[in-house]
Amino acid sequence: MAVVTTATNTRELAHPAREEIRLECVLHALSDPMRMRVVRALATAEGELSCSHFVLPVTKSTTTHHFRVLRESGVIQQVYRGTAKMNGLRRADLDALFPGLLDSILGAADREAQRLGDEA
Repeated sequence: MAVVTTATNTRELAHPAREEIRLECVLHALSDPMRMRVVRALATAEGELSCSHFVLPVTKSTTTHHFRVLRESGVIQQVYRGTAKMNGLRRADLDALFPGLLDSILGAADREAQRLGDEA
């Protein structure tokens, strides 16, 4: 698992620094269909999306777990804006560390969704 930078207060969430992001952690995070759904939505968003934007067919605690895995692996950045927890894809970091990986995975996920008739 990646080393996660410690948060300094309760409103600041811990994230790995770019140099701490590990390929195996990113691949693990992207291996789950619910997490992949979140990443696909963030990849097509024009900006950050709040956690409440996502309606996943799992419990709230499981949804929280999925966001934590994505954040701690370095796939997403989460920040509080008022009372909302906002999520953004760490595309620049992932592209710098693993050129072409994110686009390849997103393309494969899109093709699979089309093949299976699941555009979610």
